[in-house]
Amino acid sequence: MKDELDLSTRNKIMQMIKTSGELTTKELTDQLGITGMAVRRHISILERDNLIESNTVKLPMGRPAAVYRLSAEAEDYFPKNYHTVALDLLAELEGEAGEPMVNHLFDRRKTTLMHRYEGKMRDKDLERKVAALSEIQNENGYMATWEKNDDEYVLTEYNCPISQVANKYNHACNCELNLFESLLEADVSRTDCLAKGDKKCVYRIRPR
Repeated sequence: MKDELDLSTRNKIMQMIKTSGELTTKELTDQLGITGMAVRRHISILERDNLIESNTVKLPMGRPAAVYRLSAEAEDYFPKNYHTVALDLLAELEGEAGEPMVNHLFDRRKTTLMHRYEGKMRDKDLERKVAALSEIQNENGYMATWEKNDDEYVLTEYNCPISQVANKYNHACNCELNLFESLLEADVSRTDCLAKGDKKCVYRIRPR
């Protein structure tokens, strides 16, 4: 119960700083109605987790004080509806130019990603390419792992940042499959797909 209360208090601190921009320990203490020691404990945890940061400012009266603000990492803490905006824009494009133009957009994205990552694959054997691809996908939020099973490699993604988009526009998944084949220069098949209701995306990779 105490852990839940502590988490709730830290959530409140995050919300308060989000709406106010910057707050001192005294301002947080006054608004929360708890002791300064308790506030400082919560602040210490939030700083440790890289959710807030501070700088010292001179006040009109008294000694300089630390002023706390949200860190760049903290922005991920608050809800974002990027997929809704993306779906709305794609629907507008589809209405104006038709589905082929939407598919062309995904093809262009695949080409861009190919140019962006092909350097990381250069002069690598297939196993190191799979490892590099897994690292790339992890950096992009896909929660990817890989393993070798007999004569094939298996790349598994437990999260799909574009699942809402891919669920409506299946060509996005096709482009990802084609991207993997191009980057790895291997035969790649997908046996499970998050966008189709599976619990993960699974890619089976074999040498050509």
